[in-house]
Amino acid sequence: MHLFKSVVSLGAVVAVTACGGVESNEGLAMRESALVTGTSQGCTFTVSSALRQPGPFPYIFDVTVTRLASSTCAWGAGSVLVGSSNAVEPTVSLTANELGVAVAYTYGKYARSLELKHLAPDTLTVVRSSTLYPTGVQYSVSSGDLAIGPDGTTLTVSGIKNGPIVGETGSGSSYVASYPDFFTSTTAPSIVAF
Repeated sequence: MHLFKSVVSLGAVVAVTACGGVESNEGLAMRESALVTGTSQGCTFTVSSALRQPGPFPYIFDVTVTRLASSTCAWGAGSVLVGSSNAVEPTVSLTANELGVAVAYTYGKYARSLELKHLAPDTLTVVRSSTLYPTGVQYSVSSGDLAIGPDGTTLTVSGIKNGPIVGETGSGSSYVASYPDFFTSTTAPSIVAF
């Protein structure tokens, strides 16, 4: 995801500069922050990864979602371990709206996959899980940035990969997976590579 974010950020700089504007570092930082922070039902949520201590070998990186305390959050502070990755630090992303919190992270050393989870804002329990798998051990899903569509119910995951994902159409090193009614159904995604 770091490479993907860098490419997106570089593209934004080129586009804005070409239009006569100048991209500030604050603007880039705000967009990167938006990839790991979201608000649902008055509460702010963040996702992070950290090396488990004391560190076993191979290293294990834990992925944690944290709910921040605030005057608008009815449930106060809390956190939950949503997953982990062996040997390689995961890329993480989070988005949220009034229907819930969605978090994504890569995991595994070889044939890296992307795990996607829907968390309930109040209990931080997992309501739904879905995984994007590569079609073989020689391939990996390297990143997955989350966004909620204008309809407020469709979740999209966009990122890069180095081989096919199970169920995809098209071909290429980039993909978009669309989950209609992600927070209220278990409908399978449509995955398009380009």
